[in-house]
Amino acid sequence: MTDLPSILDLLDLKQLDDDQYQSQALYEADWGMFGGQVAAQSLYAAGLTVPDGRLPHSLHAYFVRRGDTSRPAVFQVDRDRDGFSFSARRVTASQDGEVIFTLAASFTAPGGRGGSMPDEDAEPAPVLPAPDALVPWAHPKHPSFEFRVADKEWRLPTRFWLRCTTQLPDDPLVHAAVIAYTSDISSALVPYENERTATGPSLDHAIWFHRPARMDGWTWQELTPHVVAGGRGWYTVTIRTADGTLVSSVTQEQLLAIRRR
Repeated sequence: MTDLPSILDLLDLKQLDDDQYQSQALYEADWGMFGGQVAAQSLYAAGLTVPDGRLPHSLHAYFVRRGDTSRPAVFQVDRDRDGFSFSARRVTASQDGEVIFTLAASFTAPGGRGGSMPDEDAEPAPVLPAPDALVPWAHPKHPSFEFRVADKEWRLPTRFWLRCTTQLPDDPLVHAAVIAYTSDISSALVPYENERTATGPSLDHAIWFHRPARMDGWTWQELTPHVVAGGRGWYTVTIRTADGTLVSSVTQEQLLAIRRR
């Protein structure tokens, strides 16, 4: 067992067989396995099987069971297709033979098919507050990251800067996996919490990787809640670099839990 591992420790997967990998960083966590951890590890495992030069452009995932950080997880990758421009992969993450997470991801070369393509946003980049002007926020579950938050009225922030304090390699797959990790850190359902209900576990998750980003620099996350119905809440997230460039978009659905008296 170790103390809380760094993000690179979490991404240090051991290859067991063709297209099969296992986590190596084990630690004790009363809160169970963080959803972003298994998402990042699954995406990274999938990326290890694609042709050189292809990076993730989207993922869609379901959280099936609560993971246990004190036991290794096994990631089985299925190669659905390697086409001319895209590679499709599916990953099943399991512990002791029980599925805890499933992921479908698609990979392609940056720039799109056929060379130079348009690279534009429908809306201009917003003016963002400077990280140094915002309040630091300590999150003991995520030792590899530092935060600056713009809203303090909720238990979890919905608008904040973050950056990885662990030195990251130049491998863009690592940075994409770090985006997957950080995309599950906060929750936009906090404003809907009351004396009877609280935000529960994540149910499903989707990320679109529009542009590469270095996650050892500041990135801005802004979460927007849209609907709570059927005991579930759905929200979206935009992730931008320091100059306001949109690099990723996220959607997530979470379960609402009844508070225990």
